[in-house]
Amino acid sequence: MLLMRIGSSPDPRRPLGRPRPAAGAWAVLVGFLAGTPAAAGITGVCPDGSIFVVQSPGDVPCQQAKRVEPHEVPPLRPEYLPRPYTWEVYQEGANPNNPYNLIDAARKVRALGAEGVESQPGMQAASPGEQPALASSRAAGPVDLGLSDAELRDLFQIVELSQRAVPARFVQETAAGSEVLQVALAWSSAFEARVREARRGRAGPEPGPVLLFAAAARQAERFGGHFTFVQGHLAFQPEAEDADQLAVVQGHFGALEAGEVVLGYVLLPAAMDLAAPMDVYWHDRRRTVTFQP
Repeated sequence: MLLMRIGSSPDPRRPLGRPRPAAGAWAVLVGFLAGTPAAAGITGVCPDGSIFVVQSPGDVPCQQAKRVEPHEVPPLRPEYLPRPYTWEVYQEGANPNNPYNLIDAARKVRALGAEGVESQPGMQAASPGEQPALASSRAAGPVDLGLSDAELRDLFQIVELSQRAVPARFVQETAAGSEVLQVALAWSSAFEARVREARRGRAGPEPGPVLLFAAAARQAERFGGHFTFVQGHLAFQPEAEDADQLAVVQGHFGALEAGEVVLGYVLLPAAMDLAAPMDVYWHDRRRTVTFQP
């Protein structure tokens, strides 16, 4: 019988009887799994986080095991990775240069060549010698929230005061420790209701939770709103060019002068829950935040 079980149990009363493998041992296991014929074994993960490779279902060493293909075995200590494992998986699947995704893109291009540009919905007819242009389905800009100057000041204050109870602030500093740019996020039920009311009747799916963000430049710096939100198996990176994902209501993206501020909001996917912890990334900085504790 082939039986391998690697990992550590969180319950000290149920030790696995062998030391935790080093990074080199994990590399050996990956190499072993990659070279093992499909019929030679079953791979999976036990509820205690250990990984097993066995020859038959009766040899599985735990109840409620999750079977996985050898190439799908997750890392043993994902909390030590520079980015969340689920985010890396999402990036692989969403990457337009992934050969798997290029298959569908190539088929669409061949279909256009075979059927003609004029017959394709969402395409505009092109003059001879011109490239056909896709008709944009995005909104021309964010919805008009009708915010007064006083209300804008109140929203900046909401973001600032929220940091006391729910810290979600990022600070960019120089190598000498001088502050360059400060970015903070917060949730406001009243503002979310206002965004939903303003978007009523618009085409497209109903947005999920709405988060405010505020940025303040202490020195001249660029700000592009490069946020990433990860919760469970979901990962979302809003596009600054899509006002249905990321919108500015005061200021602008791009180069900021010292003293300039930006106020905007993010429309998260409906599946994300502000009452549960989520990892928020701004560039290479990360915070774990529960916006509705």
